Amino acid sequence: MAALVSCGGPLMAQVVPDARIYAHRGASALLPEHTLAAYAQAIADGAHYIELDLVPSKDGVLVVRHENELSGTTDVAEHRQFRDRRTTKQIDGQPVEGWFSEDFSWAELQQLRARERLPELRGTTFDGQFRIARLEEVIALVVSQAARSGRGIGLAPELKHPAYFRGLGLPLEERVLEVLGADSYTRVAPLVIQSFEADSLRRLRLQVPKGGNIALLQLVGPDQAGLLDDAGLAAMATYADVLGPDREHVIARQADGRLSSPGDLVQRAHRVGLQVVPWTFRPEQPYLPAGLPRSGEGLRQEAAAVAEMQAYLATGIDGLMTDDPALGVRALQAGQPD
Repeated sequence: MAALVSCGGPLMAQVVPDARIYAHRGASALLPEHTLAAYAQAIADGAHYIELDLVPSKDGVLVVRHENELSGTTDVAEHRQFRDRRTTKQIDGQPVEGWFSEDFSWAELQQLRARERLPELRGTTFDGQFRIARLEEVIALVVSQAARSGRGIGLAPELKHPAYFRGLGLPLEERVLEVLGADSYTRVAPLVIQSFEADSLRRLRLQVPKGGNIALLQLVGPDQAGLLDDAGLAAMATYADVLGPDREHVIARQADGRLSSPGDLVQRAHRVGLQVVPWTFRPEQPYLPAGLPRSGEGLRQEAAAVAEMQAYLATGIDGLMTDDPALGVRALQAGQPD
């Protein structure tokens, strides 16, 4: 596999010409995730899609956070006026303790400030500088940046825990379509709505015909390989347009941490009409395979991150999700013909 990564010859020729780089939570390797600053940086770095997660406030605003539990990425615990909101909930069968978006109005959520999720890897320089955003604000940013850059920029919202929120009377599917349909840009721009929950995507499929500007992406986690046999892919293709697997379903790790030879998932998915966009590529040492080029002992290893993404692009994937879209663009450009 080291040879596969290091030589850019015939393997790089397999790169899908229009493969797309999804900025996972914005340029989240550089700035706190899901902030307007992280999205603006991602666009400046050449991302084709802004990937964002959505949870609702109690008044139905679609808030851009990876979890509805807020303490991991905001300063909610420091706000004395919200101390009594701390509670424990059962979410998708698991107990979770903290402060939850659905217990706050949007006006209250605007008082919070973002924090770095991975301070031990990415530092805390920007903690407290940015407030959290709602979907409409991200759309407005993308519209502005698309006009300024002269290129189209897609959006890839993920609906978090949709069955849980539907049970609370806060359905995400109808609300996201309402917001996306209210802006002239998102009525025609490339959009990819993601979920781990097939029922949510099936519900969306009834309202979103195939062939339009909205594609549906089925996420598949590392412990869900059972969904990826031929029968599972064929069933998935009846309601989804894109498969979003954990990246190790595409190229697994060997026992020594190196990349193994690619499997046949990409080819099998393509045969049933599914595009493939794996996740998540990060540039820090703990997330990278062994055996890739390193530069010193620092946590951030750009050359290794680019090499890893090149290896995946060579399998024929249609895009990838990365915390550092500038490196993703670099990997993509390295595989394009001169």
